[in-house]
Order: sequence, then C-alpha cells, then structure tokens
Amino acid sequence: MPSETETAARVQGVLDIPLNRFLGMNLRDPADPAAGIWFPVGPSAQNQAAVLHGGVVTTLLDTACFLALLPQLSDDEHAVTHDLTVSLIRPVAAEARVDVIGSVLRRGRAVAFLRAEALVDGELVAAAQVTKSVVPLR
Repeated sequence: MPSETETAARVQGVLDIPLNRFLGMNLRDPADPAAGIWFPVGPSAQNQAAVLHGGVVTTLLDTACFLALLPQLSDDEHAVTHDLTVSLIRPVAAEARVDVIGSVLRRGRAVAFLRAEALVDGELVAAAQVTKSVVPLR
C-alpha cells in the first residue's frame, strides 16, 4: 500500500497528464481517487458524428483501472497496461456526463486483472477488461 504522500503525488500525476486535462477528466470523489473519474462529452471527446469517440472512452476506462489499483501498489511499484479489451455498448451524446468506475478483480505479485465501466445516468455505455503488469517504479 503506498504512503499518503506517494498516493497524492501519483493521483496528481494522473490528473496532470495533458490528454486527461484536455478531455476534462475529473475525480468522482477527490477524497477517494479509487472511486473513479468523470468527464463531459465536450468537443474534445467527440467524433465526427458528435458522439463520444471510442478512443477517448477507452483511454479513460484504462485510467480508472489504474486509479482503482493504486491503493494496492507499494511505493516502489507501478502498473502498466499490457492487455485491454473494450466493448462500446451504445453511443453517448454530446454534452453528456460519463462516469467511469474501475475495480480490481485480482492482484497478483506481477499481474493485476481489472474491470471498468462507463455509465451515463446509471446506464452502461462501455466496459473494459484490463490486465496490468506490476513493475518496479524506480
């Protein structure tokens, strides 16, 4: 389990990723980053049909999984994605709020298995199965 200082620095690092800022990503609960994220389907997150771009939701499903795993990583561990499968279930209209919640299915010594769901008004719009390798941080 990482220290509070290390956790705060890692969460801030995720928030400071330029792509996440560009997309308008926010923590659902700033006191509990593992609770997931949310973002608006603004112009930066839309495709040519003015609906949520599949690549955007894929990226943020992966991000929510990292945040869910973070409390289980030690100060000297990091996690990198090595497999990601996404199901895009229904289109999401412009200006909708998308909530993305990750969960840890199983954490092993070197591998973690995770799931994330993207919801609009409580309705599932996308889901992901994510496998992350746990690697040394430094």
